Amino acid sequence: MNNQDHDTPPESDGRKAVLTRIEEWRRRPHRLAGDFITSAHGAGGKASQSLLQAVILPGFGSAELKKANDGAILDVGDESRVVLTTDSFVVTPRRFNGGSIGDLAVNGTVNDLAVMGATPRWMSVAFVVEEGFHIDDFRDVVADIARAAMIAGIEIVTGDTKVVGKGAADGIYVTTTGVGVLPDGRDLAYANVRPGDKVIVSGSIGDHGIAVLIARGDIELQAEIPSDTAPVHIATEALLNSGASVRWMRDPTRGGVASTMNELAMCAEVGVRLYEQSLPILPAVNGTCELLGLDPLYVANEGKFIAVVAPEHEDIALAALKSVEVSRGARVIGEITDQHPGLVVLETLFGGTRIVDMLVGDPLPRIC
Repeated sequence: MNNQDHDTPPESDGRKAVLTRIEEWRRRPHRLAGDFITSAHGAGGKASQSLLQAVILPGFGSAELKKANDGAILDVGDESRVVLTTDSFVVTPRRFNGGSIGDLAVNGTVNDLAVMGATPRWMSVAFVVEEGFHIDDFRDVVADIARAAMIAGIEIVTGDTKVVGKGAADGIYVTTTGVGVLPDGRDLAYANVRPGDKVIVSGSIGDHGIAVLIARGDIELQAEIPSDTAPVHIATEALLNSGASVRWMRDPTRGGVASTMNELAMCAEVGVRLYEQSLPILPAVNGTCELLGLDPLYVANEGKFIAVVAPEHEDIALAALKSVEVSRGARVIGEITDQHPGLVVLETLFGGTRIVDMLVGDPLPRIC
């Protein structure tokens, strides 16, 4: 069934009341559940949001930071704008099918710039290395970063290296900061999103998280699932230059598509309706998730992005994305609605609906 055949059903008064109560509960002030940091605080879900809202934002208070984007848009004078983004990478294992921590460090930074509409230009790289880490392993990480940067066309211009005691850093941590140039007239913001807009994902979801899970060797699985880690800036440029009205973009990394859509619903104060039959999930990924009791909507991606476009430009947007290899599998997976603002609802294969909440806990630690 084509996504255009989906009509958003009217909500009954009883269902509206339930959704309203759920939304009021979700909008309550953020409180931390305990006195100590846990792995869930780094998973990109509810715990991460609580830490951000209860500690980080009150501590810094920057108006730009409160916009909750993947990067900060900075006016540097003469009507020029740049986008600044930063990220840290702590994946275990450091090398997996289809990529490595070095690939993630570059592609994650490039993609954060790309979904803000910027052209990636420069990057800094900082290492925290554990004492006893083999020089050859360090050389491999550096080589992977250099290769990925060359492929993405971003220049590494500065950095830093620190060494900590044995057992204090799980081998190596990589922190990157990227700078991109934002062309005049580009405005990708939550406030642009409107009811009726289409939600597009650039390809199959959940590949990266499952690839890393299999690489750990903790479970006996024979599936060959490569990570999707890749730079997406060529695809985002193709979309932005296609003539389609692009409202907003984001790459669904930690917390997956579900958490990204929840952030959109909350920040834009709209409802999001997803269609289960339209979700692009590889059979091997879907099978692995079913075996392990995971939901692909919550599994991380490292080479995909989500775009919200005007409904009349759906075909233009899809054609532009399908013209680029990294986004050849693009498809519409849902739409924006004025019903149940702040909530994400999935229309299931059986014709029912369920609420898709933000990720709770940390089912796959150290995936990016």
